[in-house]
Amino acid sequence: MLDPLRALGYSNTMSKIVTDLSLEQLKRLLAIKEQMAALESELASLLGGTAAAPTPARRKGGKRVLSEAGRQAIRAAQKARWAKKRGVTRTPAKAKPRRKLSAAGRARLAALARARWKAARAEGKTTL
Repeated sequence: MLDPLRALGYSNTMSKIVTDLSLEQLKRLLAIKEQMAALESELASLLGGTAAAPTPARRKGGKRVLSEAGRQAIRAAQKARWAKKRGVTRTPAKAKPRRKLSAAGRARLAALARARWKAARAEGKTTL
């Protein structure tokens, strides 16, 4: 659906504001807009120029293209930002060695778990 307010050169936010107006108010808005256009063209003719074309609400055309040099500049700037955030010299922190559980410790924990489950089943529980 073509938005008549967009065709008149109003932005999307203006369209949202104007949608709450009545039909009479919209007709008055259109009449004022036409008067403004006529006055602008008359002013341009007095100044010896042509009437300025209304600027489009959004850019027309396809996908924006960035040159290779532009991409490299952006890449270098991003690397510099990350280096600044991290610090120039970055040394990895040493990882703590994993703790190992002895066979005896494992057997003791298993016995405790069996005792816990035995007590839970005696109470009629199916979950701890």
